[in-house]
Amino acid sequence: MYDEHIQGAARRAHVRPISFEHPFRNDVLSLFDTTREPVSVILTGDAGDGKTHLCREVWQKLTGATTALTEPYLQASFTGAGGRTITVHIIKDLSEWAPQRDAVWEPQKQVVLQQFCRSIFEPNPSDVFFIAANDGQLVESWRRLADDEYVVRTRRLLETLLVENKQQLPGIHLMFFNLSRCSSALLFDRALDAFVGHEGWEECLQLHSAEHEFFGAKCPIRHNYELLHKPLVRKRLRALLELCDLNDLHTPIRQILLLLSNALLGHPDVKDGVMRPTDVPAVIQSGTVSKASLYSNIFGENLLENRRVAITVFDYLGRFRIGHETTNEIDNILIFGEADEKFRRHFDMLVGSDTFYGADDLYRAAQLQYLEGSEEESRHKPFLQLLVHKRQGLFFTVPEDCEEELNLWEMTVFKYAGEYLSHLMPTLRVGRPVEQPILSRLVRGLNRVFAGMLVSSDRELLLATSLSFSNAKISRLLEDRLSVRPRRDEKIDVILGNGIPRLRVCLTNQIWRCLDLHLVRYEFLSRVAEGALPSSFSRECYEDILAFKSQLLAAVAEREQSHATNEDDLLTVRLLNLDDAGNPMEEVIEVLND
Repeated sequence: MYDEHIQGAARRAHVRPISFEHPFRNDVLSLFDTTREPVSVILTGDAGDGKTHLCREVWQKLTGATTALTEPYLQASFTGAGGRTITVHIIKDLSEWAPQRDAVWEPQKQVVLQQFCRSIFEPNPSDVFFIAANDGQLVESWRRLADDEYVVRTRRLLETLLVENKQQLPGIHLMFFNLSRCSSALLFDRALDAFVGHEGWEECLQLHSAEHEFFGAKCPIRHNYELLHKPLVRKRLRALLELCDLNDLHTPIRQILLLLSNALLGHPDVKDGVMRPTDVPAVIQSGTVSKASLYSNIFGENLLENRRVAITVFDYLGRFRIGHETTNEIDNILIFGEADEKFRRHFDMLVGSDTFYGADDLYRAAQLQYLEGSEEESRHKPFLQLLVHKRQGLFFTVPEDCEEELNLWEMTVFKYAGEYLSHLMPTLRVGRPVEQPILSRLVRGLNRVFAGMLVSSDRELLLATSLSFSNAKISRLLEDRLSVRPRRDEKIDVILGNGIPRLRVCLTNQIWRCLDLHLVRYEFLSRVAEGALPSSFSRECYEDILAFKSQLLAAVAEREQSHATNEDDLLTVRLLNLDDAGNPMEEVIEVLND
């Protein structure tokens, strides 16, 4: 799914390609207005982030040509501020244009990039460059370029812009756009509007097909298309992509379009797992419409596992484990709901009323076999697999007013994701302090990891080490207590930095340390605060928290140095113990230095 191929395929099929305005489009195109001082531009990001598409839009603005960019290196010109003619060098894909790894640069290409390096430091450049490159290959390409003064300066500049997430530095004629910093949730909004709003769907509706034909009343493609219009489905899917963003997992445009097309067309029994219009009558005839469920297609369940795990967006969404995580309430509804009065209301609302993906004959037959209690475990597998699909469906159909009652987010591996998205983030975005119970829980989780004991205190952060090293599993040598509430210059709070929540521990006005609270860390600390150390989280998360403790211990030492006093001959050691309620107690031991 590349821009050049899409344009070609659309021309051959005589249809308009799905398109929408990229969030960076106006910022990029405005740099080539006649009123602006000329600057060079670098677009970087993941594969499929829209770099080639923006290159083509710049090319169209400069030349008026509507054809796809076929050459890797092109030149155009425009009249800049003051009537000067500015030459624009366009490299649409640096990885394609640059030599392969371990190969040397061709002299003429090296000259072009060296000219770029000089131009961005010149006061009034008459040549500017527009370069698109995947972020990993950008620095690598410059690393292999022969050194001169400007190449070295440019290499450092690119690393600074990438690491510090900046678009520009003063005095340098370069704008740097990292498209992978763009919100996946925002891209999803625009992509979904363009996808379901394409005029081709109206032509499908105008076919007035019979109910067993493509886009007829029983067509799963049509039903999935209608489900994509439902605000609740859209909201839940958007929430998952926003949580991916907050977990530092960016989803490129190409992956979002792939997700939407697979959600609409997926069916495990047809060729390649994706339905064509000609497949629809056979799918309906075979009674397997339920296998085309949009809710399962969203997670790539229609694809073979090796193919599914190789696709980024399904890998990201699969990490929520939706369908595999569950609650007793949800499973009781799905398994016993039709016969049990206690669960009947929810069963009818969520399963029985769904004539496409609810309790069809296939489901009831497997359910009956399961309830009859066959001793052969293999005979339960079909029903257990159907349960996974039904739980995935419930995640997208449980009404908002039933979210708390049915513990919606406990159907994912992140049970605190709803709180993270609905309480923590909105509070931080409007600049308000987070609710005290949330901050207390995070501090309690930190205390339990820092000390390796079931500490119940959440009013102070306990910095403890052991005799061997600071990151031991159990640390009983208390180094310091840091107040959560403001006390002199000390305080602990949660702030927003670059769109990510950060737990900030302030020791003085000049000394503080921050811990990025991605969703995984937020979930980890919250569950540890509850008393359980979830095995589903990686050891990496645990070690991140211990690394943060080391940073805090270093910060305490820095503060002590700035308030250095005369050393006396008395060494004081504070041993950390807990009472029966988990409250910290100190045992002070004094040792004389002879």
